[in-house]
Amino acid sequence: MSKQRAGESMLRAEDALVERARRFYAEGRHPAPVRRAATVPLVRPGPAGAGGSEVYLIRRAARMTFGGRYAFPGGGVDPGDAEPELDWAGPGPAWWGDRLGLPPEEAQAVVCAAVREVFEEAGVLLAGPDPETVLGDVSGPEWEAARQALVERRAGLADLLRDRRLTLRSDLLVPWSRWITPEFEERRFDTYFLVALLPEGQLTRDVSGEADHTLWLPPAEAVARAEAGELSMLPPTRVTLAELAACGDPAALPAAAARRDPARPIMPKLELTPGGVPRFSLD
Repeated sequence: MSKQRAGESMLRAEDALVERARRFYAEGRHPAPVRRAATVPLVRPGPAGAGGSEVYLIRRAARMTFGGRYAFPGGGVDPGDAEPELDWAGPGPAWWGDRLGLPPEEAQAVVCAAVREVFEEAGVLLAGPDPETVLGDVSGPEWEAARQALVERRAGLADLLRDRRLTLRSDLLVPWSRWITPEFEERRFDTYFLVALLPEGQLTRDVSGEADHTLWLPPAEAVARAEAGELSMLPPTRVTLAELAACGDPAALPAAAARRDPARPIMPKLELTPGGVPRFSLD
């Protein structure tokens, strides 16, 4: 277990989760199938003079899976994310496959899903006109029309990149971790967390119909507010925020990511502490 995760090896479980787990085991249900997904903790430097970093969080709308909780932009990997014909800069699919423990074509789909989802849900596009350049502002009407086409599945990420002669910048992402939804949940995901720095000149936009609130917070403050009951979030979000807080400055993220094993799956398990309090074990 990593040093950062060791301090978060047991997390208090919400009553609703405990009740779902008890029903699942009491009724002898079988775990739902797992769908592969990608999520992007989007990071930017903290305010001038304050140092540190801030992380972008969205609160899922109540109608959504895991609704009412704060999370990072992300979602399931779609078939269109495996489109092989696209310009690509940065570590290639083989490198990503080695880091994520996947065949290269499947690793490419995870990276493409991450890029697509952060554009769909936050209006941030991790691409550029060439391998050395990153797009600036992408909030204009034409970009919004392109984003909406992705959301409605009228186009895929590869279509967007080809039409605008853009290159996907995989070097703007770093592999961080892999979380699998507990077996008692009705919808389950095998989710790869890929951390990205907010490109200079781009702004996050509250454009996702899947979210009803967004905010930027220092990761340590987000964890403190979660512990105080002000922000509801599931273990993967809370633990990742604690890990990002331990990194401090965003410039430290690549080196921290290189020391991690993002292919190792983490699946929270519900356990009772000696005092009888239900908690999630991450060991």
